[in-house]
Amino acid sequence: MALQVNIKERVFKYKNEELVDPDRNMTPFEVAKFYSARFPELINATIEGPKAVDGKVEYSFDKVAGTKG
Repeated sequence: MALQVNIKERVFKYKNEELVDPDRNMTPFEVAKFYSARFPELINATIEGPKAVDGKVEYSFDKVAGTKG
């Protein structure tokens, strides 16, 4: 009897936008860094997940509010 491995698709969300997984071998932190060219605030974002949603693995990036002064 052979083992069957099911690899679930990863989904990354930021500001109600679904971001495509650029590389399955990247960590969620590396994905945030990859998308920081488009969304610079992702450099300091918090990462939530993984959560199983509709047969996919979902991560979400949340902007960290900073303080001035």
